[in-house]
Amino acid sequence: MDTGYPELSEVRKTLRVNWYRCPMKRGRLRELSRRSDLQGWLQAGGHFVLFLLTGTLVFGFWWYEQWPAFLVALFCHGTVTSFFTGTAPHELGHGTVFKTKRLNQVFMYIFSMIGWWDHFDYASSHTYHHRYTLHPEGDRENLLPLEPSLASTFMLQLFTINLLTQRGRTFGKGGLISTVILTLLGAFGRVPADDRAPINEWLKALHRDQPEQHRQSILWSRALLIFHGAVLAIAIVSGWWVLPVIFSISVFIANWLSYFLGMTQHCGLREDTADFRKNTRSVRLNPLFTFLYWRMNWHIEHHMYAGVPCYNLAALYDEIQHDMPVPRTLVGAWREMREIWRRQKQDPAYVFDTPLPATATPEPAADENERRASSQLERSIGELAPKGLQEG
Repeated sequence: MDTGYPELSEVRKTLRVNWYRCPMKRGRLRELSRRSDLQGWLQAGGHFVLFLLTGTLVFGFWWYEQWPAFLVALFCHGTVTSFFTGTAPHELGHGTVFKTKRLNQVFMYIFSMIGWWDHFDYASSHTYHHRYTLHPEGDRENLLPLEPSLASTFMLQLFTINLLTQRGRTFGKGGLISTVILTLLGAFGRVPADDRAPINEWLKALHRDQPEQHRQSILWSRALLIFHGAVLAIAIVSGWWVLPVIFSISVFIANWLSYFLGMTQHCGLREDTADFRKNTRSVRLNPLFTFLYWRMNWHIEHHMYAGVPCYNLAALYDEIQHDMPVPRTLVGAWREMREIWRRQKQDPAYVFDTPLPATATPEPAADENERRASSQLERSIGELAPKGLQEG
């Protein structure tokens, strides 16, 4: 299938996005980019401890056959675990959570294993996503337009068990059934042939571009099948059928919050702009949601300065807020996305332009932005890029 997109090796040669980044006081970016093992343990360790606590409650209520309490605990456990897919491995993949590199890797493997997450393919995809955000020839991790769906059958799955959701225009595997199938295919190096799902075309392009990373992805898919197969085998032998629910299926239970938060990142915003303020959205959240989401609600800030650890993003916003759009509320973001989607259905040419405050620098013209060369620290995306995509 001819998609009309050039090969990614050609994109790297020809596409240069000179991103606008809000200026800061000299030395401030270096301060904000410092990593902390203590902060890393609070975030990564805290999230994993919360997983163990809710999982223990699920097991305890199952053991004592307290079924109403079991369902409540399972809902909470699923809500906590749903962020193991994408969210937790995302920030750990950047290598900015812990100062000690090995700790980033260890926790990334733990979260990815429980969350059925392929962090090898994702590292390739997300490197392109940061370098060419919403320029479709180089970034098809989120291919617009994205529908902020509230369909009743879809919502039913998100608040119970996500069995049937299929991958579409965003990176990820979808529901339980499609994830198992895709992991099985991935273990043999295959991607579904149907390119009508844009993510399938994107994965094939990534595999052609980064074959070594693809080989690692194949091995990881096999490791996922071995791990979750072992959990199932232990459950059959022991009679503790709740074990796969806690460790293998929980990531597909109560996906509501991860969906409502994750959709706000780019949905409805502009393609082909060199201004992160126009193609990315930041949202204010309460402390619990912020923690579970690994501070990715500060998403403009994350894209603008991807080398800044997640726990410093709020301070980064405080530093540059005069030059930034006002963060949306979660409800406000969804109202905005739904209105944009409604208008785009009526007029496919409609483009939403995020308003900037009077104190902000207007979106720079292309030639104006090209005159400012960003530093290596400003361009940093941490240690995300695989070897084949590391800049020389």
